[in-house]
Amino acid sequence: MHRGDLGIKGREAFANPDGLPRHNLYLCPRDSVALANHLALRDYLRTHPEAVREYGELKKRLAQRFPDDIDSYIDGKTTMLLTMLRATGFPAEQLQQIERVNRK
Repeated sequence: MHRGDLGIKGREAFANPDGLPRHNLYLCPRDSVALANHLALRDYLRTHPEAVREYGELKKRLAQRFPDDIDSYIDGKTTMLLTMLRATGFPAEQLQQIERVNRK
C-alpha cells in the first residue's frame, strides 16, 4: 500500500504487508536526491567495513530504544548518515536538503 512521500520529496514509501518480516520499501526516481543518497551510502558501506559495524550497532541500539517510534529512530541515525555522506563527497546542496528534511 502506497503511503506517500512521508515528507521526503523524491521518495515514495510503501507499507509493510502483513505476514512479511518488517522492512522499509521506497521508490525513488532515477534523478532524485533520495536515490543518490541511498546509492552513495550503499557504496560507502561496501568499502568501509568498520562503518558497517558501527552503523549496524547504532541501528540495533536505536531499535531497542525506540521500538515504536520511527521518527526518533531515524533522528538517531541522522548524524552518522550525514557524516558518511560527507565522506563520499556528496554535494553540499543535497546534504542541506537532507538536513532540512530531518529537522522537521
